[in-house]
Amino acid sequence: MLKSSTFHKHPTVSICALLLLCCTAQVRAECHVAKDGLEYDLSGLDSKHDVFQTRDTPPTTSKDILSFNPCQALPWEDDVADHDQCPRGTAACLKTINTKTVETNPDRIVSVIPVGQNPSDPTITTLKSEKGLQMQWQGASYPNEDSKRQSFTLKLFCEPGAQNGPEFKSYDGETAVVEWRHELACPYKAGEEPPSHEPPSESVGSSLGWFFLVLLIAFAAYFGLGAYYNYATYGATGYDLIPHRDFWREVPYMLQDVVSHLCSSFRPRHSSSRGGYISV
Repeated sequence: MLKSSTFHKHPTVSICALLLLCCTAQVRAECHVAKDGLEYDLSGLDSKHDVFQTRDTPPTTSKDILSFNPCQALPWEDDVADHDQCPRGTAACLKTINTKTVETNPDRIVSVIPVGQNPSDPTITTLKSEKGLQMQWQGASYPNEDSKRQSFTLKLFCEPGAQNGPEFKSYDGETAVVEWRHELACPYKAGEEPPSHEPPSESVGSSLGWFFLVLLIAFAAYFGLGAYYNYATYGATGYDLIPHRDFWREVPYMLQDVVSHLCSSFRPRHSSSRGGYISV
C-alpha cells in the first residue's frame, strides 16, 4: 500500500492508486481471485455455508457450528440476539451449542467466536500438494484481548465435475479448518473466460426410445430387402412385393384370436345352481 506522503507528493499516483483500489473492490465483490497467473471464479460459492461437528461432553453434547462465506461478510440476523451472533462484518463465525439429554433443559449457546474477520482481505496461497487454493482470514482474540488470535482456513481443492459440500476438519482452539472439494476451485489462465459449470443436458432419447428406433429400422430393412428380393427373383409387383405375404395376411386374424382368448380367460364363469348331491 502507498504511504500517505506519497499521495501528497504525486497526485497522479494517488489517482491511479484510488482507481486500482476501486477495481480491486469490484473484483472482490464478484468473488474472482487471481493468484500466480491463474484465476479462480468463486462467485458460485457466494452464500452462507454451515458446517458442524459434534463432541461428547458428558453429561451434555456440544455442537460446533461454523458459518462462513468465502466472498463477503455473513448476513446479520435480526431475529437473533446480538450476543448470540458474531459482530457485523464477520467472514466466519464459530458457535458452540450445549445440549443436555433431558428434553426439559433448553439448548445453551456457550460461545460465539469470530474466527474470521475482514471478509474482503483474506491471505491467499495456492496449494502445492493438490491443485487448488487456500484462503485464510484472521479473527479476533478470544475470549479476551490477551488471548491468542483466532483464524479461519478454507482449503479449496480442484475436483472437476464435483459439487460437494464443505467439510469441517478441525478446530484446535485457535484455527478452524474447512476443506472443500469443488469444480469451482479449478483455476484457468488469466485473461481467459471462466469454464462453464452448467450441468450437462440430459439426452433426449431414452433407452426405451432407442429400442423402438432400432426396431423400426429393423422392420424397414426387412420389408425393403424382402421387396427387393421378390422383385429381383420373381418379378413381383404390387402386394406381391411384400415378403412373406401370406403370413402378414394372417396377422390380423391371429391377433383377433389372441384377443378373443384373453377375453374368454377373464370372463367370469357362472356356477351351477344345484347343490353337491348326486343321485345314483
